[in-house]
Amino acid sequence: MPAITSLGIGSGVDINTMVDQLVALERRPMAQLQSQSRTLQTQVSSFGQMSSLFSSLQTAANRLTGSPLWTQSKATSSDEAVAQVVGGGNAAAGSYAVSVGSLATSQTVVGSTSLASATEAVGAGVMTLQAGRWEQPPLNFVPKLGRDPVSITVTGTDTLATLRDKINSAGAGVSASIVTDSTGARLALRSTDTGADNGFRLAVADSDGGPPADGAGLSRFAYDPLAGGNGMELKQAAGNALATVNGIPVQSASNDVSGVVEGLTLRLRRAGASAEISVSNDRDAVRTAVQDFATAYNNLAKVIADQTRFDPGSKVGGPLQGDSAATGLQRQLRSLVAAGSQASSTFRNLSDMGLSMQRDGTLSVDATKLNNAMANLPELRKALAADDTDPQKDGIARRYADLAQRVLGVDGSLTTRTESLRKRLSVNSDSQAALEDRVDRFRARLVAQYSAMDANLAKLNALSGYVTQQLSALGGGNDKQR
Repeated sequence: MPAITSLGIGSGVDINTMVDQLVALERRPMAQLQSQSRTLQTQVSSFGQMSSLFSSLQTAANRLTGSPLWTQSKATSSDEAVAQVVGGGNAAAGSYAVSVGSLATSQTVVGSTSLASATEAVGAGVMTLQAGRWEQPPLNFVPKLGRDPVSITVTGTDTLATLRDKINSAGAGVSASIVTDSTGARLALRSTDTGADNGFRLAVADSDGGPPADGAGLSRFAYDPLAGGNGMELKQAAGNALATVNGIPVQSASNDVSGVVEGLTLRLRRAGASAEISVSNDRDAVRTAVQDFATAYNNLAKVIADQTRFDPGSKVGGPLQGDSAATGLQRQLRSLVAAGSQASSTFRNLSDMGLSMQRDGTLSVDATKLNNAMANLPELRKALAADDTDPQKDGIARRYADLAQRVLGVDGSLTTRTESLRKRLSVNSDSQAALEDRVDRFRARLVAQYSAMDANLAKLNALSGYVTQQLSALGGGNDKQR
C-alpha cells in the first residue's frame, strides 16, 4: 500500500516511515511462508518427476512380461529381389522355400489406330465398362460379383483428352491415359487392380449409324472380343501371381501374399526365381526390451539419488533429503534387484542376464552376458515374466511392474505423498492470503490512529500558537502602562 503523504504535516513527525516500519515488522512471517511454499513446490515437482519415471519403468517392465514380445518372430529372405517379407511378426519359427512362377498383372489395352492429336474428336455414343475375368479356351467373360457395369456417355464434342478424363472419373476400376508416338495419339486403358478377376471389357453403342464393331467413330475404342469389338488391342492380360511355398501351389490377385505362411505377408517381386524365407524368434526385440528396462530403471534411480542426497561440500541437501517416502522407494527398488527370483533355474538374478547393480544404485548392461542369455529365451522369459502364486517365483520384471502399479495407485506412496504436499501448499497459500489481509488491516488501523493523533497535534499546536500570541500581546500592553 502506498504511503499517506499528508501524514505528519500537523505534527511534524515522519509518520509514514513509522507506519512502513511497523507494517514491515508485522509482515515478517510472509518471507518464511513464501520460502516454505517454494520448498513445497519443489518437492511436488520432484515427486511428479518420479511418478513419470515410475510410469516409464512400469511400461518397460510390462513389455517384458507380455506375451507379444516373447512370441514375436523375425523373418528374413535370402533374396529380397525375389520375395520380400513386408508384414507380420507372429509366424512359427521355420524355413520356407518360395518359388515365384509369375507376378500378378493388370489388363492393359491400347488403341489399334492412332489419332492426329489428343484434341481430335472421338465420335459419340455410350461406352460400357464391366470388370470381370476372361477365361479361355473357350473365350468367355465372367462379370465380377458385386461390381455393376458403368456407362459413360460420349458426345460429339468430346475429344480423346475428354474421353480419357470421363473414363478416369467414372470409377469403373479402369484408368485411362494417352500415349503419343510418331504415328499420333492413342488411348491406353489399364485395370487399376491386378488379378485375374480384375480384367475388363469395353462395349460401345456407337451413334454414327454404322455397325457396332465397324471400327469407325466411337467403336474404335471398343474392347469386346465376344461381340467383335476389337478397336483396342490387348497388350497384357489380367492374371494372378503364381508361386509355390514348400512345394505347395499358391496364387494371389496381388503380389502381396498373406496367410500362406501364417503370420507373414510376402511380396513377390521377380518371376522365375526362388528365395528362402527363414523365421526365428526375434531376439533383437527382446534384447532391446531388456535394455529399455535398464534405462528406465537407471533414470528413476538417478533422480531419487539426486533428490535425496546431501552434498558435504556445499552443505546443501536435495529437495527430498530425509523424506521417508522417497528413501523408502529407493530401498524397494534396490531390494528387488538383490532378492532375485526362483522362477528360472538358469537365471536367478538380474546379474545372470547381464544386468548388474553399480555402487551408485544404477544397473549396468553386460552385452556379452545378455547375448548369451538370448540363446535361452524360454528360461529368460521365466526369469523376467513368470507369474506364479509363490512370490519368490514371480518374474523379476513382473515384480517391478507390480511395484510401479502399487506406488502409482490411488493409495500408493507416491500418490498419497504428493497429495499431502499439495494440501500443505494449499494451507500455505491460505496463510499467505490471511497474513496479507491482516497486514492490510493493521496498516489501515495505524493510519487511522496516526491520522487522529496528527490532527490532534495540529490542533494543539495551533492552540499553543494562539496562547503564545495572546500572552505576547498581554505582555506588550503592560510594558506601555509602566
